[in-house]
Amino acid sequence: MSQPDPHRPEARSGQNTNSWSQSVRELHELYCHLTAQTLGLRFDRERLWYEFLRAGFGAADLKRVVTYLQKQIRAERRNIGALKLSNLLQLDRFEEDLNISRVRLKPPAPRPNPSVQPLPDPQIDDQQRHRILDDLRSFRQRLRRNGSAP
Repeated sequence: MSQPDPHRPEARSGQNTNSWSQSVRELHELYCHLTAQTLGLRFDRERLWYEFLRAGFGAADLKRVVTYLQKQIRAERRNIGALKLSNLLQLDRFEEDLNISRVRLKPPAPRPNPSVQPLPDPQIDDQQRHRILDDLRSFRQRLRRNGSAP
């Protein structure tokens, strides 16, 4: 009896061919469900899913990245083409999107409240401020007495 070929994925991982095929079908069905697409599982797509599994990714990773990309598309930061299966399963890009989806950004700094009144000019002390207000009041009274004001 011959030894298993170490270059075959089922030999390295301990999985048999039926298990890999089942995983590929399940991933493809999940992708179609998440993206509301109906795509046949032809050989070229099977190969992409097989490479996806072989790279160590799984259903949870797929769901996270598709959800992340859908949010980015809704926010108009990504193109709808990012969800195309042939784009999604470019493994380097998938890994980058997966890592970015896990990043937690700091919330933006709070914006200053424009309704807050500016503080009085520290160059003018209270005594000066009162003197200026008194001068303004007396000026208004003079204007009223002279009939210039309505």
